[in-house]
Amino acid sequence: MAVTRQFACSPTAVFAVLADGWSYATWVVGASRLRAVEPSWPAAGSKLFHSAGVWPLLVSDTTQVIEYDSPNRMVLEARGWPAGQARVEITVESSGTGCRVSIAEDASDGPALLVPKPLRLAMMHVRNVETLRRLAYLSERRPTAAE
Repeated sequence: MAVTRQFACSPTAVFAVLADGWSYATWVVGASRLRAVEPSWPAAGSKLFHSAGVWPLLVSDTTQVIEYDSPNRMVLEARGWPAGQARVEITVESSGTGCRVSIAEDASDGPALLVPKPLRLAMMHVRNVETLRRLAYLSERRPTAAE
């Protein structure tokens, strides 16, 4: 189940934020800090290294780019073991004077798959509503060279 939000900016502005791996913990709900970002980010196969939780209960893991098609689509594999990992697809479409951004996420491996799918998707829906709010805030205020 995808979460969608209208942004008051171009798709290029959204992808400027997505391409900045160091901004990940600012817009992704649950990510508390970044430890490293590979220089090739956001190319397919590149990773960023993040932690989730609150100190001292932090879980450190990675997120890897599976597909990157700026300014239209980005697919990520977000890991957060021991809970598991998720496939996250972000799509961006021009819409009027801005763009429509969607996030579709679901567990792809690990214990999170034991949670009944309707409950799992409902929890991710709440998280992704806030994630898109944060992403919009950053994207709508970020100047880009193409604009």
